[in-house]
Amino acid sequence: MEEENQQAAHFLDLIKKSRQGKFKVYIGMSAGVGKTYRMLQEAHMLLRNGIDVKIAYVETHNRTETQALLAGLPIIQRRKLFYRGKELEELDVQGVLNLRPEVVIIDELAHTNIEGSKNEKRWQDVLEIIESGINVISAVNIQHIESLNDDIRKITGIEVKERIPDKIITLADEVVNIDLTADELIDRLKEGKIYTADKIETALQNFFRNDHILQLRELALKEVAGHVERKVDAVVPPLEALRSERFLACISSNEQKAKTVIRKTARLASYYNGQWYVLYVQTPKEATVKIPLDKQRYLINNLKLATELGGTVLQIQHKNVPLAISELAIKYKVTTVCIGKPRLNLFRIILATGIFNQLLRKLSDNDIDLIILS
Repeated sequence: MEEENQQAAHFLDLIKKSRQGKFKVYIGMSAGVGKTYRMLQEAHMLLRNGIDVKIAYVETHNRTETQALLAGLPIIQRRKLFYRGKELEELDVQGVLNLRPEVVIIDELAHTNIEGSKNEKRWQDVLEIIESGINVISAVNIQHIESLNDDIRKITGIEVKERIPDKIITLADEVVNIDLTADELIDRLKEGKIYTADKIETALQNFFRNDHILQLRELALKEVAGHVERKVDAVVPPLEALRSERFLACISSNEQKAKTVIRKTARLASYYNGQWYVLYVQTPKEATVKIPLDKQRYLINNLKLATELGGTVLQIQHKNVPLAISELAIKYKVTTVCIGKPRLNLFRIILATGIFNQLLRKLSDNDIDLIILS
């Protein structure tokens, strides 16, 4: 009976997927590479070919070339709201659903909606539209991808607040990188094609430094290449059966930086197109009543982050952390266990038990790799 239910659920999932709209995402290494411009070019091409395409939301930033491309394209009026004494505009999701165009253009995928909107984020609006059967073309900069947040901060020194879960890129049917060389992008900036004159010098000293652009470009290229590899794996039959990669990120309640372990494990899983889990082992010393509130908050936020990134959260009570890790790794057919570097508390707990070698033997006996993440 259970097998029949699973088969029925699988068929239902196939039906739902067949009813969904297609999703295309343009990715760029920074503002000004031409994502919106390319989307509007595509909209004109679709319109010439008889496709019902409409512009639901684009942000031209008053760039002359981009603004000119809006001419002749049908536009769905934005929703106007008053917030803190100002009239603001948002994507009209219901308007899109009512008009039901074949294709809709929606810019700024990582945008946070005004307080009181149906969805908190624009990517949630996009998912709702896709699930209704409407095709969506959207755009996002590489710095807005959640699992790259730490890398972006190291490169630019900036904490990007508006982020999208990696699963949004994974769900896309097509991902296109809008690529420029660092020199080309800087030339565009100096020519006033990205920001107004009063902002150019500041941009050149900060985000638009040559070394920053090169590193962001590398991240964008890797992201799109990874997406293509996942598509190949999904579409092209493998020549021989390979083991399915499964990753287990191990964290404890008092790891403020556990999010780094979570994000890096998410990237590994994305690269190998594999499943991944986050394991928190609650020891008797870590009973809820004994954990300080700040550590409880870190734990809750980290587990929420794992879920947003597409991981499965595992929480168990066990007095022996290394033994719990090996048992769960074997149970869930994990191929790689990921833990933080020695200065993190989890590693100190493992070493303190005196059975670290036993953990390594158990993992090795079951062909499970151990990665210590920096």
